[in-house]
Amino acid sequence: MRFTDIIGQRITPLLLCMIIAFISCGKKELPSKPAAPQTNIYSSESVFDEVKKKLQNNPNDIDALYHLADLYDRNAQYNEAIDAYKKVISLKPDMGYAYFKMGTAYDRLGKADEAVAAFKKAAKFMPDHPVLYNNMGVAYGKLGKLDEEIAALKRATKLRPVYSAARYNLGIVYLKKKNKKAAMQEYESLKKFDAGAAESLLKEINPSQTVKKGEK
Repeated sequence: MRFTDIIGQRITPLLLCMIIAFISCGKKELPSKPAAPQTNIYSSESVFDEVKKKLQNNPNDIDALYHLADLYDRNAQYNEAIDAYKKVISLKPDMGYAYFKMGTAYDRLGKADEAVAAFKKAAKFMPDHPVLYNNMGVAYGKLGKLDEEIAALKRATKLRPVYSAARYNLGIVYLKKKNKKAAMQEYESLKKFDAGAAESLLKEINPSQTVKKGEK
């Protein structure tokens, strides 16, 4: 009996069973797939061990050295990160990003002079990196070099006009220079693309001014 012959007949319980059996016979049983093994998520320590093993086999593996530096950086081991970045630079002196990351590590250690020096070297190889100039400006600010800070932050905002952090920082340094008008200009710029950062800057510009709920 074909399935097309069954269609025109009245469906009885027995006939229904025959239909189900007919359909089942036409199906191929797919072999059951073994359960996928659970993925083991590496701990930081195991990743360190893996990278260090690569470096034992090849101490001049730049990729592995940079990976090691990055791991130290992420683990807040900034001195170790700096040493690793220095090794990367010794093998590849034109690797601007290694200078940049090293400068950031110096900054986190409170070594603003070393940070600025590293950022300056980074700028030779990556002159169009806005984050570099923002970080450089912040480091200058920690040294009390406000004019240099402004120059670096203005470079950052020129490269990326909608760079919220750099515009906010620029507004703050203008306030340090007692230039409220310039700070307000940064506030007006921020308002166009980052209301939250603009509001934070306005609070610094007018700390005694309270904006009532519902007022603009």
